[in-house]
Amino acid sequence: MHSLDAAIEKIEWYAMRWKIELFHKILKSGCRAEDAKLRTADRLANLVALVCIVSWRALWTTMVARADPDADPTTALTRTEIAILDRLVSDTGNRGAKPRTLRLYLTKLARLGGYLARASDPPPGNTVVWRGLRRLADIQIGAELNGGGSCG
Repeated sequence: MHSLDAAIEKIEWYAMRWKIELFHKILKSGCRAEDAKLRTADRLANLVALVCIVSWRALWTTMVARADPDADPTTALTRTEIAILDRLVSDTGNRGAKPRTLRLYLTKLARLGGYLARASDPPPGNTVVWRGLRRLADIQIGAELNGGGSCG
């Protein structure tokens, strides 16, 4: 099968390689999947399923915010997460993002993960997004344990 369509198909597959590499970086470095000391295959399968979802979310959130920065933030975040970010991270210094957009909330999330959001900085990447998601999850658990469930 040496057709132009087959060649284009292979090129499209290869173009996805970088996204797959990023996913695995988040899986291994962000979720630290390789550090698990699980003793059974069932536990390992459960862990892999969970960290795949978390890794996918970090990668997908970053990608969708770049593809459609003016999207509604509920495209990628829950209302509770948005309320927590509003409470913890000011709207100032967020690289000129429009109010109530996914780009604004991705920047807020990345700032929780250590992103400085200086004018000369590139857009937030996966590393600061996964760190931000991890901190946001911890903060949300703390708010729920405190009986509020909402920080707004």
